[in-house]
Amino acid sequence: MTTAPAELLTVPEVMARLKYGRSKVYDLIRSKRLVSITDGRCRRIPADALNAYIRDRIAEED
Repeated sequence: MTTAPAELLTVPEVMARLKYGRSKVYDLIRSKRLVSITDGRCRRIPADALNAYIRDRIAEED
């Protein structure tokens, strides 16, 4: 059985989903709080990594 490939989001897509600015998203990537991959000059964030970040933030608030 094969699994579906992970959905890869662009930085602007992540910005829109989180309602964060560009600098904030790149700060999260630099601090390793949000996992990303690069292919040449393209940076992509797996949707699973974004969901994990949101879960972590919710857990921090509890």
